[in-house]
Amino acid sequence: MPKFDSFVVFAEMRTGSNLLEAALNELPGVHCHGEAFNPALIGYPKKTELLGITREARDADPLKLWRKIKAAPGLNGCRYFHDHDPRVLEAMLGDPACAKIVLTRNPIESYVSLQIARATGQWKLGDAKHRKEAVALFDAAEFEDHLATLQDFQITLMHALQVSGQSAFYIDYEDAQDLSVLNGLAKWLGAGAELAALPSSLVVQNPEALEEKVGNFPAMEASLARMDRFNLSKTPNFEPRRGPNVPGFVGCDAGLLYMPMRPAPDAPIREWLAQIGPLEENFSQKTLRQWKRKRPGHRSFTVLRHPLLRAHLAFAAVLGWANMAETREVLRRSYKLPIPAEGKSLPAGAWAEGLAAFLHWLKSNLNAQTSLPVMQIWASQSVTLQGFAQFAVPDLLVREDRMAEDLACLAAMAGVTAPAFPVTDGDTAPVKLAEIWVPELESAAQETYARDYMQFGFAKWKTA
Repeated sequence: MPKFDSFVVFAEMRTGSNLLEAALNELPGVHCHGEAFNPALIGYPKKTELLGITREARDADPLKLWRKIKAAPGLNGCRYFHDHDPRVLEAMLGDPACAKIVLTRNPIESYVSLQIARATGQWKLGDAKHRKEAVALFDAAEFEDHLATLQDFQITLMHALQVSGQSAFYIDYEDAQDLSVLNGLAKWLGAGAELAALPSSLVVQNPEALEEKVGNFPAMEASLARMDRFNLSKTPNFEPRRGPNVPGFVGCDAGLLYMPMRPAPDAPIREWLAQIGPLEENFSQKTLRQWKRKRPGHRSFTVLRHPLLRAHLAFAAVLGWANMAETREVLRRSYKLPIPAEGKSLPAGAWAEGLAAFLHWLKSNLNAQTSLPVMQIWASQSVTLQGFAQFAVPDLLVREDRMAEDLACLAAMAGVTAPAFPVTDGDTAPVKLAEIWVPELESAAQETYARDYMQFGFAKWKTA
């Protein structure tokens, strides 16, 4: 029994998909039906229907056409690009009986070829004597968009195959012109036949070197040299993802919603909100959606806190909160942090040393390298915001050092008359950070929360 009852060629414009389709269609019993789900056409330009399905019927129900393709005699499939009808993609990817062929090409080659095709209007070539010529001009911003689109789609495909335990037949643009590779593909598909020669109906359109095809080749070289192809500047992030924590949100009847990133300046914010209108909390996602629907024009916010102050307050919570007794024991015994025994307090003179040790441990904890989980009070703010975004993105990221100005702006956006926000000291720890600050703490915080410093542009909390 054949292992596949259909196939899809995942490709993009100018990757050689026409040539690969021509090769597949020369195999007995194999039929590739072009770009069956291209919103601008059905299968091929100027066609009005495919396998008895009109373009209008396909647009109304793309799965109807996909079922027709699968049920057609022989082994049938089509080409699918990233901008084709997304409603059919899940059905393709989720079906192990559908063979996945992934055709790729050097992105700069496909980009240049695309520029030339657009300039000449020639998308396929059957004989070199009919070839139209043009020179491409490289646009760095346009190419980066092109590259990001290709990479995003490839990641989508790879993830879908991984989670479903499937594999694909990967083939490159150059491989599509290799008879032995094409016959390997035929064998993998279970076609039961081989090609005797490459398709003669199509030829390569622009065989010249890039230097001859790009009018501003030196500028292209310089732009590509600046691109971080291997993502060398990426800040590694192995911190576990967080949920949206909707039950912790605080709503004000006037239409303001506070999304706390604890430890946060909760008390003054709650007092400010309560002066505007009655508070509502302990939301579920359902009740928060209802709250939002009843309040058109609502605005939400969270407060960004400097990472060093955040770590300082988290350290104070570890030392002082009653429910942190087990955490203190683990930090003291397993990780040798200078945390006093239960019932004793950390002397002010030892606080800086203890905070430095805590920050060093936090760096490992945030990278999932310790036995303790990443707790909300010291989780990075970037990951916490990603968790919020699973339900809703806050309208405003309020900076703690300018809460009065930012919250006044938020209230104005929501059309709410609000009192002035009082200037408060956000350092609620028994030992103040300003009293024990040393440059080493600043450096430790920057190493531990490197992603937050980069994402939100934090400067030093204090300079010597």
